[in-house]
Amino acid sequence: MASEAVRQRRIRRDVDMTQGSIFKLLLHFALPLLAGNLFQQLYNMVDTWVVGNYVSNEAYSAVGTMGPIINMLIGFFSGFASGAGVVISQYYGAGMPERVRKAVHTALVLTFVLGLALTGVGLAMIPTVLGFIKMPAEAMNDATTYLAVYFAGLLGLLVYNMGAGILRAVGDSRRPFYFLVVSALLNIALDLLFVINFRMGVAGVAWATVIAQAVSAVLVLLTLMRTESVVQVKLRWLGVDWAILRKIVTLGFPAAIQLSVTAFSNIFVQSYINFFGTDCMSGWTTYAKVDQLMFLPMQSLSLATTTFVGQNLGSGNVKRARKGVTTALCMSLGCTGLLLIPVMIFAPQLTAFFNSKPEVIEYGTMLLRLLSPFYLLCCFNQVYSSAQRGGGNSRAPMFIMLGSFVLFRQIYLYVMANYICNEIVPIAMAYPAGWLLCSLINAIYYYTTPLDRHVVVEPGHKGETK
Repeated sequence: MASEAVRQRRIRRDVDMTQGSIFKLLLHFALPLLAGNLFQQLYNMVDTWVVGNYVSNEAYSAVGTMGPIINMLIGFFSGFASGAGVVISQYYGAGMPERVRKAVHTALVLTFVLGLALTGVGLAMIPTVLGFIKMPAEAMNDATTYLAVYFAGLLGLLVYNMGAGILRAVGDSRRPFYFLVVSALLNIALDLLFVINFRMGVAGVAWATVIAQAVSAVLVLLTLMRTESVVQVKLRWLGVDWAILRKIVTLGFPAAIQLSVTAFSNIFVQSYINFFGTDCMSGWTTYAKVDQLMFLPMQSLSLATTTFVGQNLGSGNVKRARKGVTTALCMSLGCTGLLLIPVMIFAPQLTAFFNSKPEVIEYGTMLLRLLSPFYLLCCFNQVYSSAQRGGGNSRAPMFIMLGSFVLFRQIYLYVMANYICNEIVPIAMAYPAGWLLCSLINAIYYYTTPLDRHVVVEPGHKGETK
């Protein structure tokens, strides 16, 4: 018969990852996360599919190339969300429920403050950033409309991301998945309604996304308020614990800088792609959509690694934490390798699904077959950097990824475009070149640095009753 503690944990749906089969724990955590991210990408793909088939090629190019701009702000926030998740998972693994409660409520206050600030920044920067990436004149109006609506509703996405991160920090990846399913289905229905029936064009796609994200935010907040878990939220508890906020910022700020600056550097990359015209932009858009799907298994297992390492280092079990990292890496390589096969074979059909223009299919097929095999490299940098973050070290991954994805990549692009060969193939190879460098440095750092050097749990505070 299950103990009372186990029975209560099942009711709460949180998961103690400090004991049990490592493979099963990672798999059970990652599968709902993978499915949820798949649904999230599904409604992003539906956005571009609807625009590509029912609006225009120019609108398709405009919407499809907005990813780096949007990710610049979302990435900045996601860094702080990851910092909060690490703090919560380590306190949870150490058996410190009061610290978990304070961290949860501090993180939510931070979310609302940053959400309002980033909304204002996003709306203000639209004209400047579209000019910076050399957005073609024929796509400018659609791009402006899409970004204006998206940034106006940004808070819903940020609240969902933080709430889902809180649940995942204590091992609950199932309910965030359920909320994404609801959000994805709603987004698809609204896309079809707004664009096909109401003929709202790009604005309809943006409003569908904003409304769906707001619904997912409401669902995650209601769950946190009604749960019996240690991460239960109550309005009267909302406030800032300054000591915990410093820990979240200390962990989150390097990740925020890394994610936002990397996204900003991708805006530079987009400007190089835009040089080749709207057909190439559309082919790149299709590649980017499939690229996001290819990354899902490794990203899901990387998030599982962060939670697993955080909880096990919080409980003082370094050996088990490292074993979990190795297991996650093997699982990531296996999943990514299997996905490569259909992508390489059906690249033309995948491109045509989004845009049937022959020139677009040619560009999309070439990019998919050229770059897809290099995704195996990304498994190493994703898992190893996530392991470091789970251990409370977000600075090293920041410097490694900024050096590889920003500094090295921009030098490569500048030299290639201006002095060697300004063609689409060598320009596109900037991505795998950066992945290779990042993976090598991450692997060296991981195997030469103690994983538990930056654990945030204070000595002498482990073992409170959960």
